[in-house]
Amino acid sequence: MPGADEDWLAQAVALAAKCPPSTAAFSVGAVVVAACGALLATGFSRETGPADHAEEAALAKLPGAVPAGATIYSSLEPCAARASRPRPCAELIIAAGLRRVVIAWREPPLFVPGGGAAVLQSAGADVIEIPALAAAARAPNAHLLG
Repeated sequence: MPGADEDWLAQAVALAAKCPPSTAAFSVGAVVVAACGALLATGFSRETGPADHAEEAALAKLPGAVPAGATIYSSLEPCAARASRPRPCAELIIAAGLRRVVIAWREPPLFVPGGGAAVLQSAGADVIEIPALAAAARAPNAHLLG
């Protein structure tokens, strides 16, 4: 549902503003939602530690298996490569069983190459980009983007 997708993604974008500032990582928010529309978990970059990614933080809060048909909303394309941990967020999302990912903007190759959407799609995930929220998602990262 486009309206619901935009609302949930807007919540993920708002979470990015909670991120402790960093000159070495993006500020990102993530929300996991069941197919029935129930909020399952939220997370944001550096929420509990300096290397936390938003998707990783949200997935860690899930009480068990991800319900079929759940969606993860992320203000930034999930990473396909990562300097701080061995498994990038795209792999964590696939391993969790999520097959629907909604993002606001694609990761620019500032710290690592982008490409998370392609990794997710290769694994059978449906990746939806809502560019109308891209400017708001970039705002907490303006200091990185010049």
